[in-house]
Amino acid sequence: MPPTRIIIDTDPGVDDALTFLLALASPEIQLEALTTVQGNVAIEKTTRNALSVLEFLKAGDIPVARGCSRPLVKAPHASGEAVHGSGGMGRTNLPDPASKPIEAHAIDYLIERFMAEPKQISLFAIGPLTNVALAIRKEPRIVDAVRELVIMGGAIRSGGNITPLAEFNVHEDPHAAHIVFHSGIPITLIPLDSTYKCLLTGDDIERLNKIDSSIARFVRDATADYMAFYLKYEGFNGCALHDPLTLAAIIAPELLTLEEHYVSVDISGGVSTGKTYADFMKVSKQPANMKVALDVKGREFVELFLERIMSLRGGVARIAPRRRSNLQADGEIASSRRSRSSQ
Repeated sequence: MPPTRIIIDTDPGVDDALTFLLALASPEIQLEALTTVQGNVAIEKTTRNALSVLEFLKAGDIPVARGCSRPLVKAPHASGEAVHGSGGMGRTNLPDPASKPIEAHAIDYLIERFMAEPKQISLFAIGPLTNVALAIRKEPRIVDAVRELVIMGGAIRSGGNITPLAEFNVHEDPHAAHIVFHSGIPITLIPLDSTYKCLLTGDDIERLNKIDSSIARFVRDATADYMAFYLKYEGFNGCALHDPLTLAAIIAPELLTLEEHYVSVDISGGVSTGKTYADFMKVSKQPANMKVALDVKGREFVELFLERIMSLRGGVARIAPRRRSNLQADGEIASSRRSRSSQ
């Protein structure tokens, strides 16, 4: 079976970067592009981080398109630097990228790619949904062109991690999430209910770093501030693999417990703004609009993550050949043939 072609919409962010590693270490996946959005840190930093991590992984020919710098309506969250470090990549010290994002805005890039090859590419959204919502608003036909949309976001039965009720990605742009949830795109939602069961521990980091690998050291340094935050506020020596778990939809779907429900987002402006909720009792009489991962075999996923990351010990990402889009063919990818920085 050929690998599943995906584009990741992202706000790197430590766990975003771990998602790129897992995607490149997974033969079931062909990573076609990254589109960036503000979220964990500002758009300048999320875009820089996307480019730098790809170059570090010798995958700098994967295009990166810069997207939205603020949510649709609400003011952006102050910063995620307390969790992800001042630059968004923990204690890593990656050099500035030699490559640049493509000239096309992320919204236009998403529209062009999906409309050019309907139902051939899946979209993985692991940050606020601003880019995705605006792509839908600008070109509604994209709804029928996306093969599947997998979202890391929301807290259904779980409490929130940015307010007592709301998960960060959805709370950062609840109006965008509302548009996307009700768009008609086939959606699989990976909420905190499942991601908090995928805990990468300090012992896991030690085990990973028993191998002589620049990638293992990157994971250690990237997660250092992340784990310090968890230890301080949650009393746990480790961190949750929120964003990487989305890839289980491709590489290990048997680990996820999925249920179909009608799910929406509170955009009322009150204390519950950004809260995702499912109509478990069917009182709204609305049809299900997505699949939701309400449980996961968490430790099995962590072991799979570690196994795949260890496979990258040589720093050579297994990247299948990618088809060039019209935007790429027009020479708008400044990074595609530049020399890449060494590890």
